[in-house]
Amino acid sequence: MQITDLTRIRQLSDPTLTPDGKQAAVAVTRIDLDEDDYRGDLWIVATDGSTPPRQLTHGPKDSQPRFSPDGKWLAFLRAAKDGKPQLHVLPTAGGEARSLTDHPLGVTAAAWAPDSRRLAYVAGVPEPGRYGTDENVTPANEPPRHITSRKYRTDDIGFTIDRRPHVFVLDLEHEGAPRQLTDGDVDDAVPVWSPDGRWIAFTSARHPGRHDDVITDVYVAAADGGEPRKVTDSTLTISQVEFVDAQRVVFLADSEPDVVGRNVRLWTADVSGDGRSRPLTERETWHLDSYGSGSRHPLLVADGTVTTLNQRRGAIEMVRVGLDGGKPEVLRGGQRQILGADHAAGVTAMIIGDATSAGELVVDDGGGERVLTEFGAELTKHADLHPLLELETAAPDGYPVHGWLVKPAGRGPFPVLLSIHGGPFAQYGWNLFDEAQIYAGAGYAVVLGNPRGASGYGEAHGRAIVGDMGNLDRTDLLTLLDHALAEPDLDGDRVGVMGGSYGGFMTTWLAGTQDRFRAAISERSVNVWDSFVGSSDIGWFFVDNYCGTDPERQRQQSPLTYADGIRSPMLIIHSEEDWRCPVEQAQRLFERLQRNGVESELLLFPGEGHELSRSGLPSHRVARFEAILQWWARHLGDHHSDGASENPSTGSSTGST
Repeated sequence: MQITDLTRIRQLSDPTLTPDGKQAAVAVTRIDLDEDDYRGDLWIVATDGSTPPRQLTHGPKDSQPRFSPDGKWLAFLRAAKDGKPQLHVLPTAGGEARSLTDHPLGVTAAAWAPDSRRLAYVAGVPEPGRYGTDENVTPANEPPRHITSRKYRTDDIGFTIDRRPHVFVLDLEHEGAPRQLTDGDVDDAVPVWSPDGRWIAFTSARHPGRHDDVITDVYVAAADGGEPRKVTDSTLTISQVEFVDAQRVVFLADSEPDVVGRNVRLWTADVSGDGRSRPLTERETWHLDSYGSGSRHPLLVADGTVTTLNQRRGAIEMVRVGLDGGKPEVLRGGQRQILGADHAAGVTAMIIGDATSAGELVVDDGGGERVLTEFGAELTKHADLHPLLELETAAPDGYPVHGWLVKPAGRGPFPVLLSIHGGPFAQYGWNLFDEAQIYAGAGYAVVLGNPRGASGYGEAHGRAIVGDMGNLDRTDLLTLLDHALAEPDLDGDRVGVMGGSYGGFMTTWLAGTQDRFRAAISERSVNVWDSFVGSSDIGWFFVDNYCGTDPERQRQQSPLTYADGIRSPMLIIHSEEDWRCPVEQAQRLFERLQRNGVESELLLFPGEGHELSRSGLPSHRVARFEAILQWWARHLGDHHSDGASENPSTGSSTGST
């Protein structure tokens, strides 16, 4: 796989079924290098496979399709050149899409009422005079922001205190303006309708201590207006909600208010009860999260059960949970990831990906799974994708360590990259990881691991590094690397380390405490906790929970403390508008390395945030890959074996391989 093959990847998300289960719609996103942008289209698929998939819309950026309960309409979001998605509807019987909204900050999270006449959605409400609401006021001369809360901005969005998201209701049969259902100096999210259409449930933080914690609650409001009523007891961080019936909801929430390393559990509560919530899954084993899938996490309620997704050892499986609790039943598992799902009329539609597939639409109507799309064919026709080779070993203390190896084609010995994921409570897994494929295509073996601190291995695994980040996780990563290097075609003398965010933290930490890496790439990293507390959008709670408030403990757990031990050349990659790991984290490390005379370079990307490598400007993503491959070619590229001379930066060869 080459860098330009990024344009051949098709990312599927948000499957939705017609009420009769006969058709599915899905959003398909791709990179357009010519326009230096992303394109999103909607496709329609007959679930019986009788006709080929058909492109339904042509963007430019269409997403989040939702069929109405009567099947007559398809609602979706469309972003034009201004990048602000607006709500549209398309008649399924034929005709043109119609725009329904014109919010200055765009729309998210649309949901149909049971009557197929009304839609609820969320839109940011800007303060007057901000964000283009007054053409005579430019961003530079807007009034100052008066900040009184620790929570006032978030990466990839910006300041939040002056554009609060609220719930709106729109009636398709009346052409009037949408009606704002909620207001106030609070953030509202993910509205859903009760089965009788009288109520809308949503999540919000409205409790007195909301400025100093990450707790959210479920609220219910009458669809025709009125004061929202709190359903839960302000002890959980709730991410999604769904009605079981008019009297009961289920929702996803972390197991404890200190959310770091906590598994997401399924809970239930009575809408008109005493505010107490009851967990339906136990905390240690089940992590009901599909981190990074691009689709809304499904909560499919039917026949006294909830079907949802669970992380397990790099996989995302489908599980069914009874509304009275008990052990979840695994419906679909295996070495793959289920990235989205819907169910109607006995048909289940899913997006399923694996090590060599970004995901295809798969349906099961009772006769077994059938793959209905071939969006990955464009990539596999032009690029050889390398399998994930599973690695299992044990750390010196006997703790099991799990990960994967991606090897290039041909004969070694291959230079090796230890790649470390972000989070830390996240996971590498059974999915098409473009970075590993591109590095393997350029001649590098890539080691991927889920050390203690990662998700998908139980809550104790995720919590193991709380208060001691950089020790047990370091042991696990080096153990996995040593295990991989036992492969005879891997070159243990030419090993590099790289990672982003928490992975950047570990890269800087390892480079400062180990003398075994030829070179390193630390990207969008955390390097020092004291300034991260105030400069990061999450620093105020993340550091307290992972490191504690003791300044000496924070110093001991900061990679910059050990940066004088770095001797390996280091490339530092960062985005200028990263508010998750602010750019000062990169600048402080770069200054220290430069002062110490260590070969080091700083690559800064204008206009980008923390998600550059996943959703940044396509030209920036290409430039990033080019810089990374050039760096590794310079420091790991001296490969001469058996008459072959391979250039890892291009994968080209001047001899036999």
